[in-house]
Amino acid sequence: MTQSAVPPAVSIAPAEPDTPGVICNLVARHGAEWVDETSLDAWMSGAGDRVLLLAGDPVRFPEGLDVAVVLPEVQRALGGRFSIGVARRSAEAAVARHFGSNRWPSLVFVRDGSYVHTLPGMHDWDDFVTRVHEALALPPSRIPGIGIAVVSADAGASCAS
Repeated sequence: MTQSAVPPAVSIAPAEPDTPGVICNLVARHGAEWVDETSLDAWMSGAGDRVLLLAGDPVRFPEGLDVAVVLPEVQRALGGRFSIGVARRSAEAAVARHFGSNRWPSLVFVRDGSYVHTLPGMHDWDDFVTRVHEALALPPSRIPGIGIAVVSADAGASCAS
């Protein structure tokens, strides 16, 4: 496959030097795509359900490595219903901010370009499969933390300065 034949959402650049092997395996063996700030919109706009792994620093959040190992198994258990993206280590903080995510690890669910849900943490197998299945059934929604604060015109005296 030539570079020009690669869809714009697919990052063909190799893993960063500090990327753990189990995360690299998601791309090399399980068809996941590298995602960073420049490819995020294109990756999100791909068709169907997509799950983005925000693994976090493997020293501070070793369960991110567990999620990386289990995620392809969950994908298989759910009949391949979703494709996988992996945020590059250098882009994780910016990508997490984009989705209003502040927990590591997290799985961000998107569908046809729209945000759906974020599932933080590692879970027992049955619970993990159930939560992913439930997330895949949710309708698209507003990204948490994005928007305009709502202020009431009649806030009352307790809010007056």
